[in-house]
Amino acid sequence: MIPEIGQFALILAFATALYQFAVPLYGAWRGDQRLMAVAPPAAMLQVCLIALAFGCLTWSYITSDFSVENVFMNSHSDKPLIYKISGVWGNHEGSMVLWVLILAIFGSAVAMFGGNLPPSLKARVIAVQGSISVAFLLFILLTSNPFNRLDPAPIEGRGLNPILQDPALAIHPPMLYAGYVGLSIAFSFAVAALIEGKVDAAWARWVRPWTLAAWMFLTVGIALGSWWAYYELGWGGWWFWDPVENASFMPWLIAAALLHSAIVVEKRNALKVWTILLAILAFSLSLLGTFLVRSGVLTSVHSFAVDPARGVFVLGILCVFIGGALTLYAWRAPVIKSSGLFAPISREGALVVNNLILTASCAAVFIGTLYPLALEAVTGEKISVGPPYFNLTFGPLILPLLLLVPLGPLLSWKRADIWAATQRLWVAAAIAIVFAIAAAAWQSRGPWLAPVGVALGVWIVAGAVYELLSRSNLRKAGAAVAWARIKGMPGATWGMLLAHAGVGVMVIGIVAITAWKQEVVTVLKPGDAMQIGGRIVTFTGESPVTGPNYSAERGNFRITASSGATADVWSEKRVFKPSNQPTTEVGIQPYLDGDVYVVIGDRAGDTGRTVRAYFHPLVWMIWLGAALMFMGGLASIADRRYRVGAPKKSSAAAVQPAE
Repeated sequence: MIPEIGQFALILAFATALYQFAVPLYGAWRGDQRLMAVAPPAAMLQVCLIALAFGCLTWSYITSDFSVENVFMNSHSDKPLIYKISGVWGNHEGSMVLWVLILAIFGSAVAMFGGNLPPSLKARVIAVQGSISVAFLLFILLTSNPFNRLDPAPIEGRGLNPILQDPALAIHPPMLYAGYVGLSIAFSFAVAALIEGKVDAAWARWVRPWTLAAWMFLTVGIALGSWWAYYELGWGGWWFWDPVENASFMPWLIAAALLHSAIVVEKRNALKVWTILLAILAFSLSLLGTFLVRSGVLTSVHSFAVDPARGVFVLGILCVFIGGALTLYAWRAPVIKSSGLFAPISREGALVVNNLILTASCAAVFIGTLYPLALEAVTGEKISVGPPYFNLTFGPLILPLLLLVPLGPLLSWKRADIWAATQRLWVAAAIAIVFAIAAAAWQSRGPWLAPVGVALGVWIVAGAVYELLSRSNLRKAGAAVAWARIKGMPGATWGMLLAHAGVGVMVIGIVAITAWKQEVVTVLKPGDAMQIGGRIVTFTGESPVTGPNYSAERGNFRITASSGATADVWSEKRVFKPSNQPTTEVGIQPYLDGDVYVVIGDRAGDTGRTVRAYFHPLVWMIWLGAALMFMGGLASIADRRYRVGAPKKSSAAAVQPAE
């Protein structure tokens, strides 16, 4: 009975979404306040119905109801509870229900917190959100129903893919979907603005927190995915430019550009048309990622290998929304006028450069990701575009932006003196040079460009610290006044400083692990040792281990530092039931200068094991940088100006005296 309730809730949600799309949009066209007023309750009803369906599916997983085909295919009675729950979205059908649930949550959030939006704009935004729900609910009902029954019901299920049975993978998909789907709000605001033919500072003030929330979720989702790939897959890396990784990275880049572009719209009433285009592109790339993951055109540990017919349906959705939005953009963009003028050397100019570099970098990733698929579709030839391409294209493109990050906030609006701004950063430059020299001394064997990369990261962090000290005026005002100024700084300022510092920290980590990673592959018997990263790794033996739904062979290792301190880690080769699929768990011992990373391999002789060990210098700084960027987003979104929204004109100011 529970699955039937969930199925009925999805059907009602589809009908509600159709009503939410059609009636408020018609009401806004007619200027009918009563018809526009139905948008918020329709959005609230839709989210309740989809939440009911999601709850019914989750209950079916928790109770191991194998009469539901989706549960049978992706669960097992011996699975731990956390993986029964995460199994709900560890498959195509369940993940799509989560997708539309998050979509409905964002739509209902606009309904709840958009009280200061003009009624027509609010109705159109919620209506566009409803149209997206209509498309994806129809997709679920026609091609991906999670509540299909099996008769007779199997006694036991097939189980979840073992590599997905991990705590990080329980959190990673919801965070990533929240980022993907959150960009739908920016898309809806852009389409609504095109219909109305009006983009102003108030519109930018409203759209920025929604875009910021989506960007934050994408940041967490991508970081969790890279962390999972680092410690779960056992290949010794954290990012491989996998097409599905790229599918989440591209909208992240465009969302970052959109956040900066919206500042210019809000502050200077410029870049309106460009900002609208970025809002459309950001969600379009999210839809493209959905297509790549669910079309069957990619083979990846991150993707759902499903029936290509479903991919055709998603491709149709993609064409309707992207094609429709771009057509509307081509028609209506000419009526949107920008009035803010600025010199090339100004803060606006720096933000334009920021946007150009981010979009060009996204284009490089886009080409590298889609070109192999297009070539195979046209000629049948299969080629692989991997890290060498992306390192040679994305890296040089993003380098100028990293150089300009500390400089941009020091430039004034409209017109600036770049030489004066540069002179203010001489201390940051000196600190960066010192760290470059230290890095070269630490790793004297090269590569010689790596210290330059470290200096670049330090330059960004030092620039953020200088900006903080400059705003506090510590040198002239004294500690008490400076502290008061720091506490009184707007949340958006704190957000900028933390996010920029996070970028710098991440750059240092990426450069260190890319340039100075060490790897040793050898055969060890119990008692044998090897040296890596200035430490000694000793294989102390192995033992059998039994988990709740797997059996494993565990290799135990002792890591001895030069100081004599020891640490014990283990690495396992697991076999899961009922699929008998093997996985590898790695042993990681973190140190301040990096991680010692140990992976047990196949047997070699009677008592030996092949062992791979890595030393990853400063790898922890990658995820610290992501955490700082997320904290920056939190600080910005907590800014009171975004909670209040755009100020309304007073009635006195609105009345103009007669001439």
